[in-house]
Amino acid sequence: MRTAAKSPITAIAFLAVAVWSPPFDFAQGLRPVVSRGGAPGLELKSAAFRDGVAIPQNFTCDGGDTSPALTWNAPPAGTKSFALIVDDPDAPGTTWVHWVVFNLPAEARGLPEAVPRGEQIKGGGSQGRNDFPQLGYGGPCPPPGKPHRYFFKLYALDTQLNLTPGATKNDVEQAMKGHILTKAQIIGRCQRQ
Repeated sequence: MRTAAKSPITAIAFLAVAVWSPPFDFAQGLRPVVSRGGAPGLELKSAAFRDGVAIPQNFTCDGGDTSPALTWNAPPAGTKSFALIVDDPDAPGTTWVHWVVFNLPAEARGLPEAVPRGEQIKGGGSQGRNDFPQLGYGGPCPPPGKPHRYFFKLYALDTQLNLTPGATKNDVEQAMKGHILTKAQIIGRCQRQ
């Protein structure tokens, strides 16, 4: 049996597409992330902790239970708002939601430490309901044992979400499907004895 030889041009074209293809996050409805004008991607940081390390006690239920300060760089062109979700996928039985924020203005470049609990955020934005259940931030409070990971996920959106304060994580995720321009995240850890 004879098989047709693949042309070198076809192989080069396939390789070029594989190398160039932008990443997708189908689960989150994320569009291709294409850097515009050579600008770096969206980056999320906290003055309170570095990515992958322990969250200081002041930001947990064993301390002040206050939200950590967060900062980010300029988003892609076309960004109309930001959403932030903080959750713990290591919680027993389910992913536990610690903070839901949406409709932060496109001009925002961070959130201060100790954002007050309530419907609205000073400067713009709304807070949703976490799994404690309350409005605003609820700090890490894992059961004693292994460390848990806390994902701080920031989304740049091409729209404002048509939601009211107190919306849940699920409400926000459903509303932003097809509207995510890009996403950034950092992970903090917490362990209680």
